[in-house]
Amino acid sequence: MSDDSFVQKGAAANLAIPFEGAPQDFYFLLLPKATMLPVAAAIEPLRIANQVTGTRLYRWYIMTEDGQPVRCSNGMVVTPDTPLQPLPSDSLGFVCAGVEPHSAATEITLNWLRRESRFGRSIGGICTGAFALAQAGLIKNHKFTLHWENQPGFLESYPSLAPSPNIFEISGPLMTCGGGNAATDMMLHLIEERHGKQLAIIVADMCLHVRSGGQAAPQKSNYAVAIGSRNQRLLNALQLMQESIEEPLSIGELCDRLDISRRQLERLFSRYLNQSPMHVYFDMRLSHAFALMNETSMSVTEIALASGFNSATHFSRQFKRKFGASPHFFRKGWS
Repeated sequence: MSDDSFVQKGAAANLAIPFEGAPQDFYFLLLPKATMLPVAAAIEPLRIANQVTGTRLYRWYIMTEDGQPVRCSNGMVVTPDTPLQPLPSDSLGFVCAGVEPHSAATEITLNWLRRESRFGRSIGGICTGAFALAQAGLIKNHKFTLHWENQPGFLESYPSLAPSPNIFEISGPLMTCGGGNAATDMMLHLIEERHGKQLAIIVADMCLHVRSGGQAAPQKSNYAVAIGSRNQRLLNALQLMQESIEEPLSIGELCDRLDISRRQLERLFSRYLNQSPMHVYFDMRLSHAFALMNETSMSVTEIALASGFNSATHFSRQFKRKFGASPHFFRKGWS
């Protein structure tokens, strides 16, 4: 990519900023089956920052491990600019993953990540890139995050590493974000740090993007939004269920923890969710199992236990009832 292609003409918005330094380089390593939305959401703010200022503030490059095209999760093929290479000293490198992240990074990629970290480069993960960062041993005591859908599987693989529920985290040289538009929020934060708030606002407006309010913004809507109710007892019950997936509580234990009668609890769930508490809890556990089935290499028996089922046979029967295929056939269909 020529330097001229990094600055496009014709933006309706424009902002003159005093800048005479070298552009900052961003390198995006796409792993097989990477999700395209967060990759584009990360690059477009950089392009727009150049466009509205008429200045080469940023340059960006796509990498693959061997320099060959990579097929993303939506089936589209992306041709990279370069194979893996040492990063320039002031550049930022991001590993971009998507579905099946536990097996996406090879030892070549992991060694590259370790090398760049040893040389003091700022390294990040986009969407499920945190899997590769964890495999390479780079997360350690840093705060980090990844897409909420993949967090249960990540915790099963790396129980000592707790991802944040926030849309992005910047912790020293480590930068991570969930999928989708979370990458835009992270880039806007980096743009604001380097070139000021006014530019970040204009870039967000050009992206038609409403900023989340910082990295502490959660990835998911809270239960109150999801169920259309702010009944605190109901919200507390749902939160307690979510926190007790592997070792499910009985309805009596739920009532004791919530200081509520069984009849009151059942009325709440019937009124707001049109289901019994145990039915909601059961579906919550099966959804947890579904995520582990997709995002880990755990056996069916291990997934059953991690989702609060004492019997793999019972789990398989209930999984098929909800998702239309037994766990074994479900996983075979994705392989």
